[in-house]
Amino acid sequence: MRIPAEQYLSLRAVGAPAVVVSLAVQGVFRGFKDTRTPLYAIVLENVINTILVPILTFTFGYGVSGAAVATVISQYVMALVLLLKMSRKVELLPPSLRDLDFSRFLSNGGLLLARSAAVMVTMTLATSEAARQGAIPMAAHQICMQIWLATSLLSDAIALAGQTIIASALAKGDHDLAKAAVFRTLQMGLVFGFLLFLVLSLSLSSLSTIFTNDTLVLEFLAKGIPFVAATQPINSIAFVFDGIHFGALDFVYAAQSMILIAVVASAFMLVVAPVWGFSGIWIGLTILMVLRMLAGILRIGTASGPWRFLK
Repeated sequence: MRIPAEQYLSLRAVGAPAVVVSLAVQGVFRGFKDTRTPLYAIVLENVINTILVPILTFTFGYGVSGAAVATVISQYVMALVLLLKMSRKVELLPPSLRDLDFSRFLSNGGLLLARSAAVMVTMTLATSEAARQGAIPMAAHQICMQIWLATSLLSDAIALAGQTIIASALAKGDHDLAKAAVFRTLQMGLVFGFLLFLVLSLSLSSLSTIFTNDTLVLEFLAKGIPFVAATQPINSIAFVFDGIHFGALDFVYAAQSMILIAVVASAFMLVVAPVWGFSGIWIGLTILMVLRMLAGILRIGTASGPWRFLK
């Protein structure tokens, strides 16, 4: 597994600049309350990727390297489309570097970078622990992880809407609107999370054969499915809290709490995964998300930091 993985990562790294630019420009569009343009760009990226992956992987026989190249091409197309669209709204290049407020971006960006790094370290550790257990647990883990992230990130739509509304309301000093947005997005996130839980609980076991027909992998999938389904409400609320924090510029708390949570979850996996195996990994990931949710509840519940207006 190591050699193909290294080839894949080396090629995917070429797309890193496009990914960073795309994410940054998407954030700008959302600041303009334009969620349609990023949607179209992401759909275009996925369509291109979906077409190119089987062609390069199977038709031309490039394997995982072909999949990586297809993804990189689609990422650069998306970045180019977003930049072209953005150029119609604003000047992409400032008259002078002095016009750029680097200090503020570096401060907030550094906090978000630390927060993202904490999450990635924990996720990477989970993947590493699964790989150490063999190819079959690793295959089951990747299937569970992709379903887990794909369904959970659907809640990002609610989180992004809440982030935009809260940021706009606080900028105008409209605390009533910000308060209403906080609680409404949390309610929507909870309802959506339970809907995902029901859908996955009822369908995932029977749909597992879509991903593989290997009986051993299916046995491990049966261990992971309960975690994937049961954590949906938790994940949904946790992601909504992320949007709420970002809307209020509560970056310090978001970063500090995430680093502490990641340390706890990672330590748990390092100790428990070698003993409990596959289930230990997913218990560790569940702890990660439960603590993220509780951190959000604590911040909003105590009305501390930028949330004093909730009292």
